[in-house]
Amino acid sequence: MAASTAAGKQRIPKVAKVKNKAPAEVQITAEQLLREAKERELELLPPPPQQKITDEEELNDYKLRKRKTFEDNIRKNRTVISNWIKYAQWEESLKEIQRARSIYERALDVDYRNITLWLKYAEMEMKNRQVNHARNIWDRAITTLPRVNQFWYKYTYMEEMLGNIAGARQVFERWMEWQPEEQAWHSYINFELRYKEVDRARTIYERYILCIRLCCNWIKYARFEEKHGYFAHARKVYERAVEFFGDEHMDEHLYVAFAKFEENQKEFERVRVIYKYALDRISKQEAQELFKNYTIFEKKFGDRRGIEDIIVSKRRFQYEEEVKANPHNYDAWFDYLRLVESDAEAETVREVYERAIANVPPIQEKRHWKRYIYLWVNYALYEELEAKDPERTRQVYQASLELIPHKKVRLPLVFCSRHIRVLPLWLVKPFKLETILGDIERARAIYELAISQPRLDMPEVLWKSYIDFEIEQEETERTRNLYRRLLQRTQHVKVWISFAQFELSSGKEGSLAKCRQIYEEANKTMRNCEEKEERLMLLESWRSFEDEFGTVSDKERVDKLMPEKVKKRRKVQADDGSDAGWEEYYDYIFPEDAANQPNLKLLAMAKLWKKQQQEKEAGEQDPDKDIAESESGPSCSC
Repeated sequence: MAASTAAGKQRIPKVAKVKNKAPAEVQITAEQLLREAKERELELLPPPPQQKITDEEELNDYKLRKRKTFEDNIRKNRTVISNWIKYAQWEESLKEIQRARSIYERALDVDYRNITLWLKYAEMEMKNRQVNHARNIWDRAITTLPRVNQFWYKYTYMEEMLGNIAGARQVFERWMEWQPEEQAWHSYINFELRYKEVDRARTIYERYILCIRLCCNWIKYARFEEKHGYFAHARKVYERAVEFFGDEHMDEHLYVAFAKFEENQKEFERVRVIYKYALDRISKQEAQELFKNYTIFEKKFGDRRGIEDIIVSKRRFQYEEEVKANPHNYDAWFDYLRLVESDAEAETVREVYERAIANVPPIQEKRHWKRYIYLWVNYALYEELEAKDPERTRQVYQASLELIPHKKVRLPLVFCSRHIRVLPLWLVKPFKLETILGDIERARAIYELAISQPRLDMPEVLWKSYIDFEIEQEETERTRNLYRRLLQRTQHVKVWISFAQFELSSGKEGSLAKCRQIYEEANKTMRNCEEKEERLMLLESWRSFEDEFGTVSDKERVDKLMPEKVKKRRKVQADDGSDAGWEEYYDYIFPEDAANQPNLKLLAMAKLWKKQQQEKEAGEQDPDKDIAESESGPSCSC
C-alpha cells in the first residue's frame, strides 16, 4: 500500500521549455543526415542466407525466381544494356546457350549500336566453340557498324587463330574497301609478312599510299623495300614520291629519308644532289631538319667547299625570308648582297641589286633614304671594281641621282668616283662591309679611292678606319706606311701617339726601339708647335711608356724634357675693344726651347730665394717675430 502510494505520488517529468525558438545558425540538411548514416553504417543489412539446392524442383524454382527478377529489371528500363548482359551471362553460366542467344538478340533489337553488346555476344560464342555462330555475329557486326575497327580486329584475329588464312585475308579485303585508318593497313601488311607474302604486302602498300596520301606513308613503303633488300624498288618509290608531291607539297622529311637511303648505298653524289634540290625549293622555316642533316653529311663525307656551300645556301634562304617579310629592311638586303657577291655570278648579283633598289622608301625623309642610298653606292662600286664595267657604273650613278628627291631629301656629299663625283659621307662606315665578305683587295681599293680625294668632311674617321682595317689584316708595313702618309697631311699629337702605340703593340722584334724612335721624332717635330698642351700630352705618353718599359736613364731623360708650369697674367679686351682688366693663365716652359732659357733662370732664382726665406723662418725662435714676418714679408709670383 505504501509502495503504491509512493508510486502514485511520483511526479511526471516536466517537458523542457524552449526559450529561443529562432532557427539555428547552422542548419542540418537531409543530405547530411543520410551521409552521416552511411558513414556510421547505421543501416547495414545482414547478408542473405546461403541457399543450398538439393533437388531439381528447388533448382527450377530458383531459376524461375531469378529469371523473373531479371525480366522485371528489364521491363522497368529496357535501355540499360548492363541488365541484358547480366541476364545473358547468368544463362550462360547455367549452360543455357540458346536462352543466352535469345537474350542477346532481344537486346540487339533494343540497341544495335552498342559495341559492348556485340563483343559480349561474339565472345560467348567463341568461348563455347560455336565458330559458325561467332562468324555470323561478326559478319552482322561489321555490316551494321563498319567503322568500328574493334570488330574487324577481333574478326581477323579469330580467323587467323583458327588457321583460316584465306578467310582472314578476305575479311581484311572487305575492311580495306572502307578505307580505314593507317593502323588497319599496317595490320593487313603485317599479317601478310607473317606468312612471308612480300609481294602481297607490296600490293597493299601500293593501295595504301594512294588511299592515305601522306609523305610518311611513302617513306614507310620505301623502307619496307629497303628492309627486304629491294634497293632499286626503294629508290623508285622515293623518286615517285618526289614526283607525286611536286613543288607545291614538298616535305623535308621525304628528302631527308631519300638522302639517308642513298647515303647507305654509298651514293654520295646522289645525296648531295638531293639535298641541294630540296634546299632550293623548300622555305627556311620548313627546312631546319634538312639543313641539319645536310651539314652532318658534308662534315662526314664532304670537303670544305661542300660545307661552305651549305652554309651559303642556308644564309641565302634566311635572307630571302627576311626581305620577303619586310622589303624595306635594307640591312637584310646588305647582308644578302654581301653573300651573293662572294659566291655568285655577276648576273645573279645584279638581279639581287635590282630587286633591292626597287624598294624605294615610302616617305621622302632623310632617315628613310639614308640607308637606301647605300644600295646604289654599293651597286656602283661593284660594277666598277668587280665587274669592271665603267659604262654600267656610270648608268647606276646616273639613275641614283635621278631617283633621289634632292629638293626634299638633302644628303651630305663627298667626292669619290671618277665617273660620277658625288657620294654620301656616311659611305665611310660601310667600308667594313667589304671586309666582312673577305674581299680585302676590294676594300683596300675603296679606301685608297676615298683618301685620295682633295676634300673630305671628316678625314680623321676615314683614315682611322683605313688604319684599323690594315691592323686587322696584320699588315704591319702597310699600316706603318699609312701612318707616314697621314703625318704628311697632319702633325696632330694623337696621330703620333697612335703611331707609337701601334709600333709597341706590333709585338715584333725591336718594337720598343721603334716606339721610342717615334716619340723622339714626334718631340722634335712638335718643338715649333704653338699648342703646348699637345706637346705636353706627347711627353706624358712618352713618360708612361718609359715608366713601363724603359731604364732609369731613359726615365730621367724624359723627365728632363718635361716643362715647368707657370702662372702668368695677360690683358683682356671686351668685344668693343675696351680694356677689360687682367686674367691669369698657366703656361708651359720647355727646357729644350732656347728662347725660354732666361725665363727658366729667373724661375730658378725665384725658387732659390723662396727656399732661403723658408729656411730663415724655420731658424727663428720668436713667435711674434715669425708672425710679423709672415704678415709683412715679400711674396713672389712666377
